[in-house]
Order: sequence, then C-alpha cells, then structure tokens
Amino acid sequence: MPQKTYPMTAAGKEKLEAELKELKLVKRPEVIERIKVARSYGDLSENSEYDAAKDEQSAVEQRIAQVEQMLKYADVIDADSVDPNEVSVGKTVTYTKVGEDDPETYTIVGSDESDPLNGKISNDSPIAQALLGKHKGDTVSISTPGGSFDVVINDVKA
Repeated sequence: MPQKTYPMTAAGKEKLEAELKELKLVKRPEVIERIKVARSYGDLSENSEYDAAKDEQSAVEQRIAQVEQMLKYADVIDADSVDPNEVSVGKTVTYTKVGEDDPETYTIVGSDESDPLNGKISNDSPIAQALLGKHKGDTVSISTPGGSFDVVINDVKA
C-alpha cells in the first residue's frame, strides 16, 4: 500500500526539522529529568508529578514520531517549478466571490503549516482542494461545510 505523502513548502519542512531537533534535544531530556525527580519523591501510586511527567513524555514521543513520519514522506513543493498562473501548494491566491467586490487572499500550505487567521490555509481544506490545479481567470465552484459558492481567481503568485 502506498505511503501517504505530506505536501509542504520548503519553509514548512525547515520548521518541522527545527521542531524535531527541539523535541529531541530539549523537550525529551527535560521530561526525562522531571520523571527522575518525581521518582525520588517515593510512592509512585500517589505521585501526581510522576503521572504528569509520564503523560508529557508520551505526548512528546508521539509528536516526535509524527514529525519524523511527516519528514520521511515529505513532498516539498517548489511553487516556482509550476506554471506561474496555476494554483499549487506554496502559492498565494487572490479570488473574488461571484457577485461580491472584496477579494480574499490565501497562501496554500501543507496541513502542518496551516494558520487561517494569518491567511495560510491547508492544502486539505475544501477551499484549497477546489482551487488546486486551477488557473488565473478560472471560475471555480467551492463547497464548504458552510455552503457552496463560486469564485473567480484574480491572481496567483509564487
């Protein structure tokens, strides 16, 4: 069965690599030290510090595994290698809803880079899914949980 790939920008990959380094070299040793200290308090059955440290250790190890998986199967998209007028991961798209005047602008990024409040939407989002592969000037129908609407792509920038 083919492995899932994780589309991302080069900046997104660098961010994940930095996070992995931080998790392994800083967070993991901190948690291990907290577990050692909590163990020194004696009876582990009623030791809330120990339980909290073990829970944090589990969360850190899960995130390390997740980030390693994402980096292993990263599909770094070079937006400059795609047709300049085609919407792809790493590009910024400006569109206007049909019948409205105010344009909306979003940068399409990998799911881990997503930050809608700052104009970065995941390539897995309904809006991005509808826009990917389309070109400047195209009219696109977008279906979201909040309803469907048509947009005209005004601009695409790398």
